Amino acid sequence: MSSDTTAPLDLTSPLAPAEYPSLAPGYLNTATVGIPPARALAALHDALGPWAAGHTGGDAFEAAVTSARAAFARLAHVPAEQVALAGSVAGSVGLIATALPPGADVVAYERDFSALVHPFAARPDITLRLVPLEELAAAVRPGTALVAVSSAQSSDGRVADLPAIRAAAAVHGARTLVDATQSAGWLPLDASLDDYVVCHTYKWLCAPHGAAFLTVRPGAEDTLAPTFAGWYAAADRDSIYGPIAELAPGAHRFDTRPAYLPHIAAAASFSLVEELGVDRVHAHDTALAQRLRDGFTALGYSPVPGPSAIVAVPGVPTAVTDRLRAAGASFAARAGNLRLAPHFYTTAADVDLVLAAAS
Repeated sequence: MSSDTTAPLDLTSPLAPAEYPSLAPGYLNTATVGIPPARALAALHDALGPWAAGHTGGDAFEAAVTSARAAFARLAHVPAEQVALAGSVAGSVGLIATALPPGADVVAYERDFSALVHPFAARPDITLRLVPLEELAAAVRPGTALVAVSSAQSSDGRVADLPAIRAAAAVHGARTLVDATQSAGWLPLDASLDDYVVCHTYKWLCAPHGAAFLTVRPGAEDTLAPTFAGWYAAADRDSIYGPIAELAPGAHRFDTRPAYLPHIAAAASFSLVEELGVDRVHAHDTALAQRLRDGFTALGYSPVPGPSAIVAVPGVPTAVTDRLRAAGASFAARAGNLRLAPHFYTTAADVDLVLAAAS
């Protein structure tokens, strides 16, 4: 159950302090990797012991996969039948790119994350048009097959105008593909609005690498071919030899064999996100992000504006980033920007640590 989102914000405390008893101050790098809560570490520990003793735990592992899929479906506001298990964003995008007919017209943001763009660039027989983010909707034209974009940009945190992109796609009969890796967990997600949504969950959903998902809207399954289907995508998983007689229904026919341990931790991490509620996390994260933007603006910088939990500050000298590291801050450098990304374990003290070091 989601927490009360009407309560006043208290930025002096993390939203789930008991889950992060040993997190060092100054961690502002969730856009690179999210930190697992204590419950996820406990779930992994509980799984490793029996495995080491020779009890492979197949049923328990499968239950964790089912739980993780169901939780992601709830977070994405779609039925679990519309959620396929994936190993990576690039793999899921490759499935979509492979299924496009020769000559297909695809529109994408010119500086989007490579995993979303390159699978289309690898198809020399289709037309890939790369345009500025703010021009995506206007670039959709008659005959466009697909528009692909990250809901929040890795390089600078900008949030795509998805309503405008979807509206333009609907006018011209194009399908939409959204990468929610940099937004799911802090930005409310409704995957029912897009034909395909891909998401790796090791950032804002605080799961390990290897737990990724692909949602496929009803009617869009027929646009994809189960080219990469293995036994896990079969309706009957007891039949594991020879061609698959019958594929699983819905998006499950596109399942890749799940990595069990990441899904065990993912199920636990997702439960925390659900308990906190994405709306509450959004309010917390974006308030801290704005505190960072205001602070860097006061120091004479020009942070990328916008309502994002990802803060990008161009033109920060190396001497300043050296001071940030010396102060214990964790951050990233992307496309010429200092990138900072607070999450539900971040507090105002973490933000102020960075601003004091940057002064």
